[in-house]
Amino acid sequence: MKNKQSKKKILNKKKKDISEKTAFANLEKKSEKVNIAKSSTSGIPKYVADRMAKRIFFAAGIPTILGMSVFVVSYIIVTRNIAEIPPSSTIAISALFFLLGIAGLSFGILSASWDKEPGSFFGIENIPMNIKRAKDAFKPATQNFEEKS
Repeated sequence: MKNKQSKKKILNKKKKDISEKTAFANLEKKSEKVNIAKSSTSGIPKYVADRMAKRIFFAAGIPTILGMSVFVVSYIIVTRNIAEIPPSSTIAISALFFLLGIAGLSFGILSASWDKEPGSFFGIENIPMNIKRAKDAFKPATQNFEEKS
């Protein structure tokens, strides 16, 4: 038992030999290297991302909210005996709004202009150009895969 305790004391003494200044100095040197961030030129610029977010909010958000409100409106109509609505109709109408929301998501992403200026209100003229950009973004990955095979 005494041998184990003496080994622990020796290890603790070795640990205490390192001064706090050297320990923190080494830590600061390492953290300086980590804090240096490389700026990447690829990716979506902030002004384009903001433009996409606005378009997605309106083109996908509104149909999605309508898809959820169909259940509430249907419930109110049925419980107050205003009309008889079959459950399949409620589900079909809400599914239609949810599909419009998915289409609106794609529209919001593809219709955003990449220029500094906002572009037109609907941005339909930007869709073919943005589809081409999306295809070009995947080309390098598929070309590397084909070369390895």
